[in-house]
Amino acid sequence: MDDLYEFEISGLVSKVVAELQNHLGVVDKTLAEFVIAQRLEADTSDNFERRLNDIANDTFSSSLVNSIDRLVCLLHPTMQARRFITYDEPGDQRPVVQKAHKSTGDAVPDVVSYQSSIESDLAMLEALEPKHRDVEKNKRRRDCSLSQGRSLETSMEQQWKHGNPVTDLPKKRRHARDNCDVSMSEKQRRHGYRSGDRHKEDQEISRRLSPEIDDTPVLQKVYSGHVTALEDFGAFVSIQGIKQKAVGLVHVSQLSNKRVSHPLDLLKCGQSVQVRVLSMEGTKIGLSMKDNEQDRDATFQKGIDSSANMQSVGGENRVDTDTSPAKFQKRRLTSPERWEIRQLKASGVAKSSDYPQLEEDYNATISGNGKMELEEDVDIEIREEEPPFLAGQFSQALDLSPVRIIKAPDGSLNRAAMFSVTLAKERREIRDLEAEAAVETVEKVDLSSQSNDPMADPANRKFASELGKGNAIKNTSMPEWKFSATTKGQTPGRRAHMSIKAQRESLPVFTFRNQLIEAIQQNPILVVVGETGSGKTTQITQYLAEAGFTSSGIIGCTQPRRVAALSVAKRVAQEVGCVLGEEVGYSVRFDDCTSKDTKIKYMTDGMLQREVLIDPDLKRYSIIMLDEAHERTIATDILFALLKKALKRRSDFKVIVTSATLNADKFSTYFDDAPIFTIPGRTFPVKVLYSREPEPDYLDTALATVLQIHLMEPALGPSVPDLLVFPVYAGLPADIQNRIFELTPPGSRKVVVATNIAETSITIDNIYYIIDPGFFKQNSYNPKLGMDSLVITPISQAQANQRAGRAGRTGPGKCFRLYTETAYHSEMLRSSIPDIQRHNLCTTILMLKAMGINDLLHFDFMDPPPVNTMLTALEELYALGALDDEGLLTRLGRQMADFPMAPSLAKVLILSGELGCSNEVLTIVAMLNLTNVFYRPTEKQEQADQKKAKFHDQHGDHLTLLNVSWNGIITQLLHVVPERSRCVEPFAPGFFRNVGRRDTEAGSGGYKTLLERTPIFVHPSSALFGKQSEWVIYHELVLTTREYMRWTTSIEPKWLIDAAPTFFKLAGTGGTMSKRRKQECIEPLHNKFVGEDDWRLSAQRCSGGRGGGGTWS
Repeated sequence: MDDLYEFEISGLVSKVVAELQNHLGVVDKTLAEFVIAQRLEADTSDNFERRLNDIANDTFSSSLVNSIDRLVCLLHPTMQARRFITYDEPGDQRPVVQKAHKSTGDAVPDVVSYQSSIESDLAMLEALEPKHRDVEKNKRRRDCSLSQGRSLETSMEQQWKHGNPVTDLPKKRRHARDNCDVSMSEKQRRHGYRSGDRHKEDQEISRRLSPEIDDTPVLQKVYSGHVTALEDFGAFVSIQGIKQKAVGLVHVSQLSNKRVSHPLDLLKCGQSVQVRVLSMEGTKIGLSMKDNEQDRDATFQKGIDSSANMQSVGGENRVDTDTSPAKFQKRRLTSPERWEIRQLKASGVAKSSDYPQLEEDYNATISGNGKMELEEDVDIEIREEEPPFLAGQFSQALDLSPVRIIKAPDGSLNRAAMFSVTLAKERREIRDLEAEAAVETVEKVDLSSQSNDPMADPANRKFASELGKGNAIKNTSMPEWKFSATTKGQTPGRRAHMSIKAQRESLPVFTFRNQLIEAIQQNPILVVVGETGSGKTTQITQYLAEAGFTSSGIIGCTQPRRVAALSVAKRVAQEVGCVLGEEVGYSVRFDDCTSKDTKIKYMTDGMLQREVLIDPDLKRYSIIMLDEAHERTIATDILFALLKKALKRRSDFKVIVTSATLNADKFSTYFDDAPIFTIPGRTFPVKVLYSREPEPDYLDTALATVLQIHLMEPALGPSVPDLLVFPVYAGLPADIQNRIFELTPPGSRKVVVATNIAETSITIDNIYYIIDPGFFKQNSYNPKLGMDSLVITPISQAQANQRAGRAGRTGPGKCFRLYTETAYHSEMLRSSIPDIQRHNLCTTILMLKAMGINDLLHFDFMDPPPVNTMLTALEELYALGALDDEGLLTRLGRQMADFPMAPSLAKVLILSGELGCSNEVLTIVAMLNLTNVFYRPTEKQEQADQKKAKFHDQHGDHLTLLNVSWNGIITQLLHVVPERSRCVEPFAPGFFRNVGRRDTEAGSGGYKTLLERTPIFVHPSSALFGKQSEWVIYHELVLTTREYMRWTTSIEPKWLIDAAPTFFKLAGTGGTMSKRRKQECIEPLHNKFVGEDDWRLSAQRCSGGRGGGGTWS
């Protein structure tokens, strides 16, 4: 007995702890025991409430006090013993618990309320606990499974008795619409759950309060009852106050004086109602709820729950007090069911009044709360209001065209570039046809004849596993050039072994060491020009350290790429003879390999820009060398202006600008006519040959030129030598890239097919011939469309000269230019367009704002960016919440500036913490910063696509990336599952400008941007490809063969209003019509016998009487 007592006390304490946590957020078992002790000492609930208020200074709300009071009275063994025998006053025959009910004023005592048991009260208490909703849901599901059979059996029995035509429908399509929420009091009453004393007292109360019981139902008499089943045509009610069990039908037309579409709109199973007997035909009883007072029972339904549990933490009632129709689960009829019902109505078996649900809107959907509502077609438009600090400037600037990256759009070079896209498409189609032909050939192989033929050649025998489409493509012969490039079994020529000292002294910069040091000491700014491979990057920093420049600070050297910073730092550390990270270190994004002893530091230009954000004067550094300045990245251009300001504030600070191009006069002019120090390279004369006529297909011409050089130029032996082909591009694995630096085997000729990475970034020895097609792929940003375009464009004259210089490093060489000399002088720009004029400046402007630079229009840019690009970036930052109405940085904007990524991604990370999904969003954002996490080799494309499809998520590509990052820890996976739907929400506030809405006219996968109505498409590799998502957000737009969206995810349109209220507005409300609907046109259905415009009045022909035919005008 003691164990049972302790078990009951433990259960009570746990429930009080749950109540304290729900209301106060405090989980304290000792506090719960103290509160229970206070209730036991108090005589009434009012005294209990006064005790707690005196102790806790009104910390406990009335709802919490009432809830704890009810729990203690119901569950504590001491309170159960005196529950119905202890009274407050002599002569007051109401129990304490019932008085507590009445004191709250939330319920009116009713006969049925005395039939509730302790288990019923506990079930309702648990149902109202927010923390245990899932437990209650499972409990109710189990109750439903136990009682559904009895409820369904009773319902079908009554339907058969009343001759219901619904039973003619297939039974397998009928679903029980019973709510399964039969009240605990009714179930316990049927099963006879009573205790001795309680049963006697209930009988006495029932005799005192119950009306006179009739033998049979009396016509036009009002009875109490409760709903047992609900159907489309009405509700079955069990009548009380009759000796024998009686169940009648309340037709849907008799439920209320107003029109009712479905009984579920008013009733639920187990609800107490007042019914009037209309008719009696044998066992069939017709009932009516019209003109009957139902308020008393409705009040009872609201009063079943205690007043404490009906109130939220703030004290507001959880149950509505109005008499509006309740929201219950509701199933919409399927199309086959609707067809069957229409056939029944046409045959006269059923009436329209039996199926009011059939008249409802077919487009209605089932919302989360179970009530059917019309599907809302949300129209969202862009606000036309301009940011206050850009009033009158933004709209005018957008009308300007972006920077022209092509000098002569109608020239031969640009025409060849545009034609190359068509040729590439044709070549791709030819490859696909060849692959399909190979598959068809494989499918014709008769496997059965081969397996049954005992004389078949084993070498020619095929198996089914070898004849798949993917294997047919995979088993095609590899080109010889690719085999030579990927095969590692060859023994190429080796470099001559030289010591590190000898290698350093062999570089061209070593000859000018003393002159270079002297020039740096005499000038605060020095422009150094030298060819790639002359030793600028690796040797100048060491010369400065040896000259004593590290005594006053660190020597910093910037690189435009992180790979270059890593490789150069390793090489210099090897030459210095130290461990990487000590005297020589590097710093790139998310990787800092430096120490307090570091003297030479290599870093990306973006990292130095972030250091300027913290220390504008760069007091840690004595010299900064901006390497590869000719590439003109955005960070390098910003550093030009920032370092120029730092030089004015620090007299001991020095800056070196290095460039591999000969056009260094522009750098010198920008830095107040700084001196130029030129390092002559090991160059030999290069003969430049131009094409006589413009070449439309530069790829075919380049291949022909390679073979011509291989056959016609001086041979390497008496026979035609071997030709080794090596590709070089950024996405190639490092081991294959390194093969181009190895010496060519004797008797062979090496061909390197490279992108523009070979212009200045790498140096390849023993190159004698250069084939220059005159093109490169350039990424250009259009601020009006908000899209990055990767297009083939002509190179500049500086790039052409740089390419030609690659042939003269080892000996005299030749450069074959596949364009005319006229095109070189008239169709090529003198220098390439810097990145700051071609890319999005949102991140750059946010960084400048964080540095306190607000006058961007007068900022000292070397090449000012377009005004429309800057204003678009300012407007985007304003919509993101990074800028206020005056154009100044907000608190959120300052937080976004601390993240080394785009402002949109930074805001996503900040909001993910508020939504509780930061771990998942961090993973997605990290993977979005990579170029591509999926590897798709050409020979295994189908296999790669199949593997990738296993990770696809129905919501889109962002959650697909989350699937890829599976970490194998079951506890973390269980934490991720409930948060997956919330992981998409933070991306809407960050990428609200990148929104697309499905375009029905464009077919499958076609969308239009919400910003400019630009046609865009879902990429075939996306998880949403082939799906009909109405609204999507994307990470970026890329123009290749079409305008494709990368990393696409479906969203709810209402998220956009909350994400960017200053950018979007809800259209089509208040009786107005949105712009999209105004542009919609009603078109007739397709008819192959008439033309597209034959429906118009102007095309209608008059067949008429005397004058013959004619047309309407």
